[in-house]
Amino acid sequence: MAIIALHSAATGLSALNTALDVVSNNLANINTPAFKGSRANFQDLLYVQRSQPGVENGVGDQAPIGLYVGLGTRVSGTQLNFAPGTALPTGQETDVTIDGSGFFRVVVEQSLGGGFAYTRAGQLALNADGELVMASDQGRRLDPPVTIPPDAIPPISIRPNGEVYALLPGETEPQVVANIEIAAFINPQGLRTVGENLYVETPASGPPIQGEPGTDQRGTLLAGFLEGSNVDPTRELIELIKVQRAFEMNSNTIRAADETLRQVGNLRR
Repeated sequence: MAIIALHSAATGLSALNTALDVVSNNLANINTPAFKGSRANFQDLLYVQRSQPGVENGVGDQAPIGLYVGLGTRVSGTQLNFAPGTALPTGQETDVTIDGSGFFRVVVEQSLGGGFAYTRAGQLALNADGELVMASDQGRRLDPPVTIPPDAIPPISIRPNGEVYALLPGETEPQVVANIEIAAFINPQGLRTVGENLYVETPASGPPIQGEPGTDQRGTLLAGFLEGSNVDPTRELIELIKVQRAFEMNSNTIRAADETLRQVGNLRR
């Protein structure tokens, strides 16, 4: 019956609406530092079985195929793309890009990820206590804390292995005053996005492997650069057109099913 077509097309419209939301979010964050785009994954729903393959007829021949009618589709999940964004030179001494895999760990509310979250956004700044924090409206502190002595003579220097150098009074050469650690995950796509360019650990991501940059498959640090968004605008616009066309075709299916049902209803007149 056309009623199945109506319901199947309705599931398609609902799933495509979610896909449109995902594409819109990607395009909206095209200039967000270290933003990672995502995609909507689809899967088909249950099937109505009207005949089985392999059923024998009166002379012993088996049916090579069956008859199944699908009931539509749904979005099975959204998958993050952790491909690195372009390293953009900024000239700021506290802007840091992770060249390779890894995340900065920052302190958040205990209710959010157990008190820690992870980010690749390396736009950092010094707060009033001399701590390196995210240059955002919340000023999330790095963990372990990275504190610059108040009498240090600027500028500071961040090395690829995470060592932070500063010139102290009475010294002729910059000294190591702090170390920046980064964390890696076995399955970063299992992280939960919570906004603010932050991710929190989940059972799917596995526990963080914290340590010195450049060791145990963790990336190195590149100071004076900022990782850009990895959203490809051309690809997203193509995906947007595909979603629009699919939405239009599902709408046509609903109109065709409605017309079929109207004709069936007119048969008794």
